[in-house]
Amino acid sequence: MRDKGSEFVWFDDEFVRWEDANVPIFTHALHYGTAVFEGIRGYAAKGNLYIFRLQDHMERLHRSADVYSISLPYTAKGLAKATVELLLKNKMKESCYIRPLTFVGIHGIDLNVNKSSPTHTVIITFPFAKYFRSEGIKVCVSSWRRINDSTTPPLAKAAGNYLNSILATQESKLNGYDESILLDLSGNVSEASGENIFLVRRGRIYTPFFADSALEGITRESAIRMAKDLGYEVTERPIPRTELYMADEIFLTGTAAEIVPVISIDGHVVGSGKEGPVTRGIREMYEKVVSAGTKDYTDWLTAVW
Repeated sequence: MRDKGSEFVWFDDEFVRWEDANVPIFTHALHYGTAVFEGIRGYAAKGNLYIFRLQDHMERLHRSADVYSISLPYTAKGLAKATVELLLKNKMKESCYIRPLTFVGIHGIDLNVNKSSPTHTVIITFPFAKYFRSEGIKVCVSSWRRINDSTTPPLAKAAGNYLNSILATQESKLNGYDESILLDLSGNVSEASGENIFLVRRGRIYTPFFADSALEGITRESAIRMAKDLGYEVTERPIPRTELYMADEIFLTGTAAEIVPVISIDGHVVGSGKEGPVTRGIREMYEKVVSAGTKDYTDWLTAVW
């Protein structure tokens, strides 16, 4: 996004104008990627704005920070409260994206980041609609492998991790695809560059487990619960690459992507080449949930207004 997204950001417990939220060029995170972040959506519906799983996202932010011993002095509950206050101050009533970010500040050039290293926390909001085409996307399997827990922990949502995703995305775009799928170091399916992946075979749903270098996605977890509530069996297990070409349906899940069908992979048409019934059912349930259209998942929503 090249333009100002909203009037104010939340920066270290203060509301700061967007153009005044600056950091020094010697900021450690700028040089070494020492930052953790979240992506959260707010949905305009029924005359209000509903934030999807706000507390869960802030708790994951804390878990990511702990992995790297990055100090985060604000509680998950406090960050959730600050998010609502920021949206109110920005008079945000349209669907939006929310980006909390905690990063290491002026630390010097050494790599000994610890709990005493200076950090800053910011929350940014801006209007946001669809990320992918809702009718489905074309993907490829990337030649780049997903980062591994023995080298760079995939379960921590750290800024530096996404250099891996950038390489995979660049490759897919250069070859005319919408998105890329990364395999883990063992050659099993891990996830897309910014989304978790599910496949459907004979009415059953399968998704890689965390040991396959997949992120502990909150939308992923939501999709699993909704699928089970709809009566589907969901199994977390290793998925070999070839099984992608045998799938009846494939879909991706993520904050930005939401629930999006994959209609082809490496030129192989998935199923009928259109969104399948299982994907459609989960996507429609998700859309109903985030728009406060069901009482079964009200604990996932935080009303702003």
